[in-house]
Amino acid sequence: MIRGQNNVAIAVRAPSGNIVTRVKKINTLFTGKLRSIPIIRGVIALAETLSLGMEALNYSSQVANDEEDSPPGKFSSAIMILISLSIAIGLFFILPLVVSKPFEGLLGSDVVSNVAEGIIRLAVFLIYVTVISLMPDIRRVYMYHGAEHMAVHAQEKGDPLTIQEIRKYPTAHPRCGTAFLLTIMVIAIIVFTLIPREPLWLVVGSRIVLIPLIASLSYEFIRFNSKYETNKFVSKMSVPSLLLQSLTTKIPDDDQIEVAINAMESAIDADRDLE
Repeated sequence: MIRGQNNVAIAVRAPSGNIVTRVKKINTLFTGKLRSIPIIRGVIALAETLSLGMEALNYSSQVANDEEDSPPGKFSSAIMILISLSIAIGLFFILPLVVSKPFEGLLGSDVVSNVAEGIIRLAVFLIYVTVISLMPDIRRVYMYHGAEHMAVHAQEKGDPLTIQEIRKYPTAHPRCGTAFLLTIMVIAIIVFTLIPREPLWLVVGSRIVLIPLIASLSYEFIRFNSKYETNKFVSKMSVPSLLLQSLTTKIPDDDQIEVAINAMESAIDADRDLE
């Protein structure tokens, strides 16, 4: 999946071996004036990532199963996103809280307990990413993920979109969704440090209600890094997310790079047609 300025292109290798592509205009909610307002744009970006990501997964599943290309309705899409969010919140926010709760007496303070919870959250996230990377199907997804990043690198450098040229580039990219997720985990440690550990309803509620704020702060941090990526100090702050992408991206084969090229060219052509 490649997101252009106003369009998104999803390219999939069909069982027949052909590449099929869907191009659609991005909802104006994700490209309008709200996208330029600090903090708010972080929430918009998170919603867009979830929406487009779910659509890409549904489309690839339809193509793989040779089903008719019929996008899911808004209601079913909303339900799937809600279920995915609930699982993510439970696994990465509520579970670390539950695990850290019995140790509060030993840790001695709310601040230390919250930091310990954050470390557990990071550990759960890293274990999750590592375990699913061992699954053959997910590994293949990660290879496509790497091909996508390599194509983006080539496009940003102005190189021809050919397999040979794209092969020169790394599979990691500083503006990857993996960087966003890792940043959320780190920012959460800082934000939750300020929240008391009692009463319980406040602790649990804060882990849910403050997610949009944490996502927004994380988005602004990544934008800052991107703007000043040539600065040596700023570039070092991107190192952890780039290292993490060694788990979430893999070196693709030529067929997968070809799919990424198709998606990139389709997104570019669609944006050009609107000019």
